[in-house]
Amino acid sequence: MRIRLVATTAVAAGVLTALSAVPAQAAEYNSALKIRGIQYDAPGSDSNRCSGGNTAQEYLTIKNYSRSTTVNLKGYVVKDATGNKFTFTASHTLQPGDYVKLRGGNGTDSDTKNVVYRDNCNFMWNNDKDTIYVYKPSGSRADVHSYTRSGSDADGNGYITYHG
Repeated sequence: MRIRLVATTAVAAGVLTALSAVPAQAAEYNSALKIRGIQYDAPGSDSNRCSGGNTAQEYLTIKNYSRSTTVNLKGYVVKDATGNKFTFTASHTLQPGDYVKLRGGNGTDSDTKNVVYRDNCNFMWNNDKDTIYVYKPSGSRADVHSYTRSGSDADGNGYITYHG
């Protein structure tokens, strides 16, 4: 009886060790493209007017963390928790280590300035809490992060860094 109890305990401990070694958001690590950070709360009072508003001050930074693979953003999708989404419909190439800021509002997309505009003057990210999803063109998840103003933004500046 004692041998069976020791063996069962050892097996259970091994299973728990194996389970605890798996990251909670393992899906985010299967892609070179990851969320670097988000300015979820634009500085100043929110104004989603196309002319004179501050929607462009809200942005998501996506970075290519690969050391050797170039990533074309065409077909990638960014969503929030309620289903607001943006699809990269044009080719935007990120070399290894390169990044792009996906901004609200209207503007001219530029690979050299690392910016893509959503051409939508409504804010995409909630100021209190939200979840950011990035999907590959295949539909599989590239990265995901959730935030809350009180739990994720220690200095209260409306910006959160995920992958440095």
